[in-house]
Amino acid sequence: MLGGSEILDLQAAGLPYADLAAVIAEGSSAVARIRAQVANPPAAAKIALASTKLLAPLPRPARNIFCVGRNYMDHVAEGDRTRGITSSELPKFPQFFTKAPESVIAAGDTIPDHGATGVTQWLDYEAELTLIIGKPGANIEKEDALGHVFGWTIANDVTGRDLQRRYGQWFKGKSLDGSCPLGPWIVPAEDLDASDIAIQLWVNGEQRQSSRTSKMIFDVKDIIHHLSKGFTLLPGDVIMTGTPEGVGYAMTPPQVLKTGDVVKIYVEGIGELTNPVG
Repeated sequence: MLGGSEILDLQAAGLPYADLAAVIAEGSSAVARIRAQVANPPAAAKIALASTKLLAPLPRPARNIFCVGRNYMDHVAEGDRTRGITSSELPKFPQFFTKAPESVIAAGDTIPDHGATGVTQWLDYEAELTLIIGKPGANIEKEDALGHVFGWTIANDVTGRDLQRRYGQWFKGKSLDGSCPLGPWIVPAEDLDASDIAIQLWVNGEQRQSSRTSKMIFDVKDIIHHLSKGFTLLPGDVIMTGTPEGVGYAMTPPQVLKTGDVVKIYVEGIGELTNPVG
């Protein structure tokens, strides 16, 4: 970003990066080169933000998006209440699942409601702090985990709740087309301490979620440590860290996303991710 109203065309600025995947692959040296150009960019490399359409920072991740379920205690409790459970237990380990890469859409893109085709009648939202891996590694220790993070972004873990129940697992209900709004950009890891930042979500201007990342049961270090056990994380891997309380299906009465709704997520230090439903 150049002063908030312009963006930099990396190749027009003489930088050898076709997309953010190439920047992530090179890592900190690529970020340093870009920062140098942003400080004094050639005029031909400046593009007005208002005149362009941002893609998702990683339009098609190379691998499935890694996700953590039930990672805020209040969200665990609200989910348990919908099943008649009044005394919730703290999870002992992170609960991992994935979303298909093809589910990714950009800020401003339309989330399909999938209602007209009868796929789901219980479409829901989940605001999530999301990290991008920049340094490969397996069996990563907690104290080394943040050194593997390239940067931070925002994701909406759009979910077909009825599909979760019907199929007895989470992949199907969370991998519908258009069910992973991602972006609008990546903030380099060194520019943001994401351990205690606000995370909020609105539907049609009504606030539904408001929490802080410090309320995670398993923080980013824990997530990377557990996920990387016997499994190599690679540059460009996308990891969603879980959603706080306030999801639609746990409201009284339950609320579902429908055509015409607008979902806005704000994560402190990153920005806003807004998508209509249609």
